[in-house]
Amino acid sequence: MNVFLRAATIYHPSSEFHLQQHNILIEQGKITYIGPDEKQADQTIASDHLAVSVGWADMYAVTGEPGLENKEDLQSLAAAAAAGGFTEVLCMPNVEPVVQTKGAINYIKSRSVSLPVTLHPTAAVTMEAEGKELTEMIDLKQAGAVAFTDGTHPIQGAEVMVRALQYLQLFDGLLLNRPENTKLTAYGQMHEGIASTRLGLKGIPALAEETIVARDLQLLAYTGGKLHFSLISTKKAIESIRKAKADGLHVTCDVASYQVAFTDETMLPFDTNYKVNPPFRSETDAEAIKQGLADGTIDAIVSGHQPHDTEAKKLEFDLAEFGIMNLETAFAVANTTIAGAVPLETIVEKLTTAPRRILQLPQPQIAVGETANLTIFDPKQTWTPEEKALKSKGVNSPFFGQELTGKVIGIIHKGQVVLN
Repeated sequence: MNVFLRAATIYHPSSEFHLQQHNILIEQGKITYIGPDEKQADQTIASDHLAVSVGWADMYAVTGEPGLENKEDLQSLAAAAAAGGFTEVLCMPNVEPVVQTKGAINYIKSRSVSLPVTLHPTAAVTMEAEGKELTEMIDLKQAGAVAFTDGTHPIQGAEVMVRALQYLQLFDGLLLNRPENTKLTAYGQMHEGIASTRLGLKGIPALAEETIVARDLQLLAYTGGKLHFSLISTKKAIESIRKAKADGLHVTCDVASYQVAFTDETMLPFDTNYKVNPPFRSETDAEAIKQGLADGTIDAIVSGHQPHDTEAKKLEFDLAEFGIMNLETAFAVANTTIAGAVPLETIVEKLTTAPRRILQLPQPQIAVGETANLTIFDPKQTWTPEEKALKSKGVNSPFFGQELTGKVIGIIHKGQVVLN
């Protein structure tokens, strides 16, 4: 399908057309024209505030295939990603069995070939993501693992972190860790504070994140290498990372797009759609996240997509699983909740060039002759997510029925056009 974008504002800092409004023609998957002229195409796309950027790349999404297809499979994950504007998605290894073999890496890569979204496999750092014995990371890298992480299982042992950071330097590999001291968070249900006390729920202290961040930064200074923190949520953790960057450590981090949408005081009590780890924290933490995004301490914005079925969420609060499905709402949530503190072009940069830079993936370009890897959106259009209208198999979102600002119109990637 040939597509004509009429009067689209281009968001791409490395392009000569950055922040300019142009007509764009895409023919047979390639950008063939950028300029003022009208062109004929199979599909013309126009909107009051039409915008286009290189395709968005997500650094943290959980799927269910293989083994947990009732929560999400790779096809539904790709459909949700495309609807949410993502053309590339980094998949966590927490499936059944855990992604820790060359066969598992090849399975994800082969299943991704025909999909409109490129699914990048991560491999587990430790066998079964149990935090003990290291996987064969060199073999997994050669098979196509983009990065190494135990995903939803934070690495607890300092000795494991040291060995992993040293091992990964053999091939300039990247280690991702979600910082959480699980002994401090055992049986925790929400952010530890006045709200958790009032509700009678065991809290998840900010200290649990901050101590692991401090520890891992010390270990990184000792070993060298590259470290990325997933799903940062506290003020002190951000301050520690800011200082580590100033000291020259190779450290990066991301935040879930929903992290500042609510605080522990504003989330609906006992509604399991708000149960997420790390939890919605204090207003002070939320403001620190906005500042961290604005000054570059926080490198990337991710979906933090963790879909669940009814059996995992329609339970008492203390029994329900953690997680929010967010691929389809990631941009809109970020655009709605942080736009006042962070410019739109910064939000887009943290969804596009920053994730690819961290993961050492090729950077698409918006230029004549380039293969189209594009996200088309309207940052001013409002919409309301409804469970039945979304592509993901998940049923767990606090954003159902809430008006959001920022609508994805579609993506163009791998010669395929997917429009909402």
